[in-house]
Amino acid sequence: MTKTLYILESVNNPKFPYRLTIKQGDKVLLALRVQDRWPGQRGNIFCIRETNQELDPPVEEIERVPIISFKRYGKRLAIVLDRPINKRCEFLFLTKKYKTKEGEYEQIFWRTQKALIERRPRVKLTTYYKDRLNVIIDNNERYPWRFPESNIEKGKLPVGDYALKGENEILAVVERKTFDNLLAEFGRMQAFHQQLGELSAYKNSALVIEANYSDFLNPNKVKFYTPSFTAKAIAELYALHPKLTIVFAGNRKLANEWTYRFFCAINAHENDTPHETISNLIENYGTCPDAKGGIYFEIKKKIVNDLLEEFQFSMIKEIFPEAPQTTIRKVLKDLEKEGIIEKYGKGKKSYWKKG
Repeated sequence: MTKTLYILESVNNPKFPYRLTIKQGDKVLLALRVQDRWPGQRGNIFCIRETNQELDPPVEEIERVPIISFKRYGKRLAIVLDRPINKRCEFLFLTKKYKTKEGEYEQIFWRTQKALIERRPRVKLTTYYKDRLNVIIDNNERYPWRFPESNIEKGKLPVGDYALKGENEILAVVERKTFDNLLAEFGRMQAFHQQLGELSAYKNSALVIEANYSDFLNPNKVKFYTPSFTAKAIAELYALHPKLTIVFAGNRKLANEWTYRFFCAINAHENDTPHETISNLIENYGTCPDAKGGIYFEIKKKIVNDLLEEFQFSMIKEIFPEAPQTTIRKVLKDLEKEGIIEKYGKGKKSYWKKG
């Protein structure tokens, strides 16, 4: 990917003496006129967006630093610069109504991590949005967890035991394991890794265990294994699936509570409409943190909605070159079971036809 840069320049303007630009290659993602070089002790720096081409042109470049992280948190756009000090800052985008006339105007504040800590603002979480959850519980769950004030449906999930459903996609997936379940998975570790690999393909995914980590180090509980083996097995799960959230919740009740709050937070984030400026920035940046669903879901949706009535395996592989062949075959097999497609022929000449 083209390197994204943070560029600060001086300007001959006493009120806004600096121009701050975020650029990706030759493309300007954000251009602001700011009142100081860095928020520092001032806390917040008021900024104006550069939309008027008649503003004073830059005089001299002060610094040019690569950006290593660029993410949205609610109405805040947070960036991390590739340097040892003064590296974390954020831009807060607000829309306010005029007091004396119709319409709205934009307010932009530039803040740093240090200023936020020192000023100790009133605590407010980003994900305060509250609405009913749409939860899918896998058909194999005999004694499922409870999700209060939620719309519940039973169905066959491609992976996991519980899923948070959005309008047209799966937003989050959770795999539930009891203490004995996880011990059993250690006996078929290779297959378990494949399952977790598919689970972690979803952006928001978690393995939630109804036990404490210490239980797996207790020789009186681990039965056929030694505490040393179970510790190594758990470490391997973390090492091979770094994008997967693994939670030792302690017991069934706490595992249920953790998952419910996890789904609430994801639901809130998805339904929090970001400021238009942030939406455009994230879209132009090219690494949108709001990408939805996993590769299984994307392949399935592509086959059902976009592919020709007759298609071959190679056509799917061409569209999803990085997808494991096992995942593609699983999608095809599940669609066959659902009666959506039917297979004809054998070997390389085989093809599928939509029902």
